[in-house]
Amino acid sequence: MSNSQKEDMITRFYATIFMISAACSLQAAEFHVAKNGKDANVGSAKRPMLTIQAAAERAKPGDTITVYEGIYRERINPPCGGTSDEQRITYRAADGEDVIIKGSEVVTGWTQAGNDVWQVVLPNSFFGDFNPFGDEVQGHWFEGKGRKHHSGAVYLNGHWLAEAETKEALFKTQKQKRDTSKWFAEVDESYTTIWAQFKGVDPNRELTEVNARQTVFYPEKPGMHYITLDGFTLEHAATPWAPPTTEQIGLVGTHWSKGWIIENNTIRYSVCTGVTLGKYNDPKDASAKATADSYNKTIEWAVKYGWTKETVGGHVVRNNHISHCQQAGIVGSLGAIFSTVTGNVIHDINQWDAFGGAEIAGIKFHAAIDSVISHNHIYRCDGTGGGIWLDWMAQGARVTGNLLHDNSVDLFFEVNHGPLLVDNNIFLSPYFLRDWSQGTAFVHNLVRGKITVEPQKRTTPIHKPHSTQIVELRDIDCGDNRFFNNMFINGNDLQPYQSFSESTIMQGNVFSQSTARFVGEADGTYLDLELDAPAAEDALLVTSELLGIGKVPNQRFEQPNGAAYRLDTDYFGNQRNGDRPEAGPFTSSQTKNNRLRVWPIEIK
Repeated sequence: MSNSQKEDMITRFYATIFMISAACSLQAAEFHVAKNGKDANVGSAKRPMLTIQAAAERAKPGDTITVYEGIYRERINPPCGGTSDEQRITYRAADGEDVIIKGSEVVTGWTQAGNDVWQVVLPNSFFGDFNPFGDEVQGHWFEGKGRKHHSGAVYLNGHWLAEAETKEALFKTQKQKRDTSKWFAEVDESYTTIWAQFKGVDPNRELTEVNARQTVFYPEKPGMHYITLDGFTLEHAATPWAPPTTEQIGLVGTHWSKGWIIENNTIRYSVCTGVTLGKYNDPKDASAKATADSYNKTIEWAVKYGWTKETVGGHVVRNNHISHCQQAGIVGSLGAIFSTVTGNVIHDINQWDAFGGAEIAGIKFHAAIDSVISHNHIYRCDGTGGGIWLDWMAQGARVTGNLLHDNSVDLFFEVNHGPLLVDNNIFLSPYFLRDWSQGTAFVHNLVRGKITVEPQKRTTPIHKPHSTQIVELRDIDCGDNRFFNNMFINGNDLQPYQSFSESTIMQGNVFSQSTARFVGEADGTYLDLELDAPAAEDALLVTSELLGIGKVPNQRFEQPNGAAYRLDTDYFGNQRNGDRPEAGPFTSSQTKNNRLRVWPIEIK
C-alpha cells in the first residue's frame, strides 16, 4: 500500500466517525425501557420500549435511557455517542431497581448421560451467526497450555462451569481443582452438543444458561464518544482474547472512543475480559508476529490514525464490581490514556488457570499515559500479571491508595521509562513486584511480598510530557527508582536493586518483622497490624522537588495537569506530619489501635 493510499484510508476512517457524530442531533430526551414494553412504543414512562437496543437506536447526544427491573438478554450496540461531557448519552438503571443484561440464553431439555453428566443438543440456529462453542480462544501472546479453549460457557444458577479438555474427562470420577464442575461441546454443520457435570441436581429444574453473545455492551463502530453506563449488572459474555495488537472486545467496551463513564455496575463472567478501553481493529496488526517490534509498529500506526488525547481515552471507570474473568478485569491498549480507574472491586481473575498468556491481570494497560489507578480493592487475581500490570508507556501514571492481596503478584511493571508514581498503597500478597522498568517512585506503601528486578533489551517509546507524541525509543536498564517512606514487613528489603548501574534512592523506609492480617467484619475488611519498628529518622515530606527528574525521559514527577506532587495525606486522606512523616500508608493516629478498616473507605 502506497503512502497516498494509507493517507486516504486514514482520512476516510475519521470522516466516517465525524459523519456518525454529525448525524446525531442535540435535542435531549429520556427513553424508558421495561419488560412490559414494546419496541414500537415511543419510549415514554407510560409507553416504554421492550429492548435497550431499540432505545439506543433513537438516542442522541444529551439523551438518557432509563431501564427498569428485569433480565434483558441482548447485546447493546450503541450507534451514536455524545458530543461532549455535557452532551453525553446516558444508559442508567432505574433508581433502586435490579437491571440485569445477559449475553446468555436459558437452555432446557437436558438428558442424563451418566455419572452426573447431562447432555443437550441444540440446533446451530439457536446461536444465530455466532456460536461460542465453536469459537476458539486464540491470538497474540495467548498460551493454550497444549489444548483448545472456546468462548462458550455453561452456567448453573448464575455461576459458570469450566471447559473440560476432553469429553471423556467429564465421566471420570476425580477430585476437581477448587469447586469446579466442567462442560465439553462438539459442533458440527447442523448441531451443537453440550455435555456438562451437574452434581446431584437436575439442570432442567434449575436455572441453566449458556453463552450466546460475544459481548453485552460494545459499539460495533469506533468513535462512539461520551457514553455513560450506570447501575447495571452485566454478565455472561463469550469474549475473545484481547492482546494489545488487535481489537479488544470486552463484556463492556469503549471501542476506541473518548470520554466514557462506566460506574456503579456489576460486571462478571466474561470468558476473557470484563471491561476494555482499548484497541481498534487494524488488519495490519493481526497479520504481524507477536514481538516487541511488531507492537512498536502498532503504536506507530496508531499515531498515524490520530492517537491523541483529543481523539481517544479520558475514560472514568469507577465504583464497579468486576469479577470472574479469565484474562483481565480491565484491559486497554493505547485507548486507556488519560483515564481514571477508581473505587472498583476486582477479583477472581484467571482462577481456573486453564490458559495463560502475557495479558492476564486484574488491570492490564499498555500506554497508561497520565492515567490514575486509585482506591481499588484487587484480590485473587492469578496469572502472569496478578493485580496491576502496566506494560509499556506508563508515563505520568499514578497508582495510589489501592488495596491488593492474595494475588499471584501485586504489581508487574514492564518496560516503562517513567516517571511513574506508586504511593499510599497496601500490598500484602507474597509477591509484591516484578520490576522490568525504570524511573518509578514508591512512596508511603505497606509492602509484604518479595521483589524481583530484571533489565530488558527491548526498545520502547518515550513521549513528550502529557502527550502521546513519541520522542525516541530506549532499552530498559532498570534502576533510577526512588523508595521513600515505605514500610516493608516480614523481613523484606531492597537488596534486588543493589546491582544496577542506575542508582536507586532509598530514604525514610522502615524494614521490620511486623505482621499484618485481614479480619472480615459485617461492615467491611479490617487490617490488624502488629508493628515492631521505630519511625525512620531520615523521613522527609515527599514532593515533586524531592522526587527529582526521571533520568531516561528527562521529566519530573508531576500530576497529569502539570502541577507538582505534595504527598501530605495518607491512605484515608488524613493529614501527615510534614516535618516527620511516618513510613507506610497510615499516620500514627490511625495505627495506635492496630486495627484499621481498609475497605470500604471514605476518603477525607
